[in-house]
Amino acid sequence: MQEEDFSEDHERPSKTKRKEAMHELRDLGAELVELSVGQLKRIELPENLMTAVRDCQKITAHGARRRQMQYIGKLMRGVDDAPIRAGLALLRGESAAEVARLHRLERFRVRLMEDESTLTEIANQWPEVDIQHLRQLRRNALKEQENNKPPKSFRAIFQILKELDGAPATTEPEDDDE
Repeated sequence: MQEEDFSEDHERPSKTKRKEAMHELRDLGAELVELSVGQLKRIELPENLMTAVRDCQKITAHGARRRQMQYIGKLMRGVDDAPIRAGLALLRGESAAEVARLHRLERFRVRLMEDESTLTEIANQWPEVDIQHLRQLRRNALKEQENNKPPKSFRAIFQILKELDGAPATTEPEDDDE
């Protein structure tokens, strides 16, 4: 009879495991605090957690920020963290589907640069596209390549393709180089 009671105790996680899980959730909350407002909006967060994260971003005092981070960790314990982890993976570009989508769009851009007839394929896939604007960006990108200038139009083509594909733009650093 005592063996049964003993086996039931082992089903419960140890204190160390519970603490590790809490620290992991707190670290996940810290990662949320580092995101921009636009990135936070792309992740489905409960209202109270979103408010706590936004408040923490405004806090500059070390002690107050640490307490707010602990509060965020406490809130994270009551939330399903799987959608948050998935959203963060998307933002980091770690999602296999997102990486595949970006590679597909990159191939589209390369084909467009090599052959202008790709514009008709793009127009067939996305009827709402402004073909004239895309054609102008292509011409500008080719000129930029010839003159060894920064690839501003080349990047703009990629951004347009991402917008047309319907998913939010996840790799923002491309525009920061301008």
